Amino acid sequence: MGYLKQIEVENFKSWRGKQVIGPFMRFNCIIGTNGSGKSNVMDALSFAMGERTASLRVRHLSDLVHGAHIGRPVSDTARVSMRYCDDDEQETVFCRSVSGDSSVYRINGSQVTLAKYLEALEKIGIVTKARNCLVFQGAVESIALKDPKERTKMFEIICQSKEYAEEYDKKKEALLKAKEDSQFHFNKKKSATAEKKQVSLEKVEAQKYQALVEDLDQNRLQLSLAELYHNEKGVNALSNILREKQQAVAAMTNTLVKAEQTVKTHKKEHGRLTREQQHVEKEIRTQEQIHSQCRSQYVKAKVNTSHHMKKAEKLRDALRKSQRLIVNKEQELAENQQEITELERAWRNYEKQVQEKGASRGRDIELDEDQLARYKELKELAQKQGAVFSQQAEKLHWEVKADYEKMAFDQRRKKEVEAAIRNSQTQLEDLTSRVEKLEQYTETCSSSLEEYRQQEESLSAELEQGRQRTEEVNQELGQVLEELGNARLDSQESRRQLQRKELLEKLRRLYPESVYGRLSDLCCPIHKKYQLAVTKVCGLYMNAIVVASEKVARDCITFIKEERAERETFLPIDYLDVRPLSERLREVPGTKMVVDVVQINASTGANQLKKVVQFVCGNALVCETMKEARSVAFDRQERHKTVSLDGTMFSKSGQISGGSSDLRTKAQCWDQKTMMKLKERKDQLTAELRDLMRLKRKESDLKQIIAQAHGAKTRLKYSKAELENLRKKNILKCQAEISRMESESANLVSEIQMQQEGVEAKDAEMRKIREQIHQIEDLVFSDFCAEIGVDSIREYEQEHLKQQTELDKKRLEFESQRTQLYAQLEYEQNQLEEQKKKLHKMEETIDKEERTVAEYRRDEEKLLVAVEESQNKLLELQNQLLSKKSQVVTAKAELDQKTQTVQEINKQLVKLQREVMSAETALEQKRLARHNLLLACKIQSLPIILLSGSLDEISEVQLDTESESTSATIDIYEREAQLVINYSSLEAELGSLQAEEEVEAYLEKLKESLSTVEGVLHRTTAPNLKALEKMREVKDKLHGVTQAFDASTRAARKCSQEFEQVKSKRLHLFTQCFEHVSVVIDQIYKRICRNSSAQAILSAENPDEPYLGGINYNCVAPGKRFMSMDNLSGGEKAIAALALLFAIHSFRPAPFFILDEVDAALDNTNIGKVTSFLREESRGNMQIIVISLKEEFFSKSDALLGVYSDFDECMFSRILTLDLQPYPLVEEDKEKDKTGHV
Repeated sequence: MGYLKQIEVENFKSWRGKQVIGPFMRFNCIIGTNGSGKSNVMDALSFAMGERTASLRVRHLSDLVHGAHIGRPVSDTARVSMRYCDDDEQETVFCRSVSGDSSVYRINGSQVTLAKYLEALEKIGIVTKARNCLVFQGAVESIALKDPKERTKMFEIICQSKEYAEEYDKKKEALLKAKEDSQFHFNKKKSATAEKKQVSLEKVEAQKYQALVEDLDQNRLQLSLAELYHNEKGVNALSNILREKQQAVAAMTNTLVKAEQTVKTHKKEHGRLTREQQHVEKEIRTQEQIHSQCRSQYVKAKVNTSHHMKKAEKLRDALRKSQRLIVNKEQELAENQQEITELERAWRNYEKQVQEKGASRGRDIELDEDQLARYKELKELAQKQGAVFSQQAEKLHWEVKADYEKMAFDQRRKKEVEAAIRNSQTQLEDLTSRVEKLEQYTETCSSSLEEYRQQEESLSAELEQGRQRTEEVNQELGQVLEELGNARLDSQESRRQLQRKELLEKLRRLYPESVYGRLSDLCCPIHKKYQLAVTKVCGLYMNAIVVASEKVARDCITFIKEERAERETFLPIDYLDVRPLSERLREVPGTKMVVDVVQINASTGANQLKKVVQFVCGNALVCETMKEARSVAFDRQERHKTVSLDGTMFSKSGQISGGSSDLRTKAQCWDQKTMMKLKERKDQLTAELRDLMRLKRKESDLKQIIAQAHGAKTRLKYSKAELENLRKKNILKCQAEISRMESESANLVSEIQMQQEGVEAKDAEMRKIREQIHQIEDLVFSDFCAEIGVDSIREYEQEHLKQQTELDKKRLEFESQRTQLYAQLEYEQNQLEEQKKKLHKMEETIDKEERTVAEYRRDEEKLLVAVEESQNKLLELQNQLLSKKSQVVTAKAELDQKTQTVQEINKQLVKLQREVMSAETALEQKRLARHNLLLACKIQSLPIILLSGSLDEISEVQLDTESESTSATIDIYEREAQLVINYSSLEAELGSLQAEEEVEAYLEKLKESLSTVEGVLHRTTAPNLKALEKMREVKDKLHGVTQAFDASTRAARKCSQEFEQVKSKRLHLFTQCFEHVSVVIDQIYKRICRNSSAQAILSAENPDEPYLGGINYNCVAPGKRFMSMDNLSGGEKAIAALALLFAIHSFRPAPFFILDEVDAALDNTNIGKVTSFLREESRGNMQIIVISLKEEFFSKSDALLGVYSDFDECMFSRILTLDLQPYPLVEEDKEKDKTGHV
């Protein structure tokens, strides 16, 4: 017996690299921890046997490569090789590898297709589809829980009868359909045979009846020819009369057309003049807007010019003040210059006087050379002795001199500050005056701006109200127009109503006193709620035209036919049969008579119109609800005609009508007054809209006021800015300058006073020092003074030096005063230069303002010219408007005159048209009679012989005296006039008849003959006249049905044969498997349980075709009563499922059997039973490989294959193999001992 030698895996799932699993003994157990890769051995064997990807617990074939589940495959391929050895130890290698998402199959290294690969596996007993050698994890539990249907499917997979299931279903469906077709065609054949017998009887009766019909047709032909012949004569006579009348009407019509053309020309001229007048009015409105814009621009320019002129005037005033100030400055400067000149002249005079005095005094005391030398030596000695005091005196002298100069400078500065204070005060007064004027101007601008604002608010409010009112008017006008549009239904209906309205106006012009109008216009319901009810009762008479007499009604009908207008209904008052009202009906509670809820609108002929309303409404009653109307109509002893407010009407006959879709549409005609109010409201709104459009012209005035207000606002802004600048800057600056200069002046006064005191102290000190110096000099010069005869040396020096001292003093005073005058002169000159610069800048500003004023004046002149031009153009357009109005009035008068002429011609034409209408009516009646005769001939298929034309050209429209004369009927008459009838078959007797009475008598005779034949036909039962034709159809039908029945019978026979073949094949395969398993399973169950009392039973629910039903599987465990599979314990279910698995495997045995954890639900006792059975089976029937985790199980195997996991970057599996054959089991040792003992 063949066996699995070993498995070689390479990079398959958890097996990394090339690894060999095996060798395998007869009974092998694969053990290992959870997650170590045990089940991947099962997957490797399944993969090598060609299982699909879904059975390998992956989605794609590429996932089978080791490391692919974590996104790091170690290779592009994975391979599993299965080495199988047969009975002769011939080794066959089955290899399957993965390359991408495809598989490659090899047998002994040669690549083969999947089909050949599976075929080779089947040769050694491995059927991949049946899975006859694989039991996956959990399969035992699922087999135990299967229902009968699922067991049947499992059996079909094992026996491979499922391959015939689809073909079986198709053949069975085809067989059923073929049988239905055969039965259907059999029934048709049966009914066709019966129909043939019936048609044979009808054929004889039809031949008899046809003879009577031919006789009747001949009589009808003679009568029709006679009537047509007589009608043709009358038509010819009336045609001649009508032709003469029409010629007269044509002449009068030409005259009317010319007159109407003249009226049309005058209308065009009047319309042209009206349009020109409207165009001129439009131009006037446009010119008024332009004029308003020009005027506002002119006012704005004028305001700007005035503003700049005022500004320039203010600048000129300031310029004049500056010029006067400069003149004053120049005068002061000249005075200072004159004062300096006089000072220099006085100094020169003083020097001259001093020289003259010195010359006169110098002669008194004179020293010789020795004395003079001695004086100088003594002087030097005195100076040396008094050098310290001299230095102190000299120092004090210069300090006093400096103090005097400082005092002189401070006094000059004091005068300058006082002058500047006076100038600043003058400038402050000017600024204060400017502020007062600006305040007045600001108040004036504010008042003007407030006035403009009030005007703007009033105009804006008025315009805003106008705009709001315009929107309201437009919205309301839109609603009114929408309501008017809804009231007019659609455009087509409106045109139709307009045509009917024009027709009614024409009839009123023709018969002004006899035609009253339409009933819907002459009366109306007293309340809106009765509209539907009254509309329903009036019915067809709603739009009927009420006339005075029958003659007027007929004339109106003739006129309508001539005009080819729509059909109209007339109610002639003198021709109406009006029944009296039942007064007792007014006493019926909850009802009102329809007559009482209708009021007459017309003032003239009200009594006659009441008669019309009474005729139309009758004794009908109106009720509030449908229930009340039904009760009043049918629940009383006498029935009454009633109508509910929703338009449901109950007739005496029991007929109930209502719910018409156009009933509410018809009822809208009562809303004519509402329509008139809507039209009046539309006119009012249109007029108001025109007034509002005129109000819109005030927008130009508003723009002008806004421009003026903007100008005033701008001026006010500039004035306020200038006023603010004067108050916060200029005045404050001026006041601060005055305050500063006053403070400076006070400081100068205090400084001068302090300097005066310091000078006086220094003078006193200097006098003391001089006295000490004098004492030293007196001591040194005592002998010398005695020699020259003076009391002291100072007396000599005073005489000779006094003059020099006075001169030095005067020179110092002169220099000081001259320096002061020059400083003041320089200051005044600087002030004058600054004032001149300001004056020059002011002159430039004035020039700029004058240029701006000149530009604004030019713009103002241009705008003034534009205003005058627009005013002149407006006056010119107004003159044109007056001229156009006079032309329109003249054209209107001429148009009215021409219109009156047309009306007179129209009256004459109407008179002629009435005569033509009478002739046309008579002719049309003759033509109508001819049409109806020809139509009757065509309908009755009478064999009238036509010399020209055909009866097929005759329209099949039935016309009567009430039919409208439209273009369609005229076309019918014209086509029928082209038909020329051959009267040769007519009896000669009719041609000799001349009088109308003779012709009528002859026709009456033909009618009596025709009536006799018709009576015989009426008494005869009409047979099936199409029996002959039907006989042929029935024969053909019977032949076709017979052929179809034969074909369907053959098809059913063929389908039955094909179905039986498929059925037998499927039944044979399934029965063979089922019978084998049914016999073997009981033995296997007894062997596993090790008890002969155990029983396992398989039974088919459908014994004839077991694959169509379920398979029941029941087991009786040892020592227990019979129970269903659901009531067995878990272990018992597992034993039963294993028995079924081994029984099925025995039907299609494989060389080896692989089970994955089938011992999961077994206890130790049952494990011992199962392992014993497996060891027995492995010894003789098959090689067994089991994946198990229980020691009680794998300890009894021949070899152990231990799978363990290792980790390097990712988990991978390794295997260890242990041969247990050298270690015999305890049970076997006991058996050997027993054998040896025996």
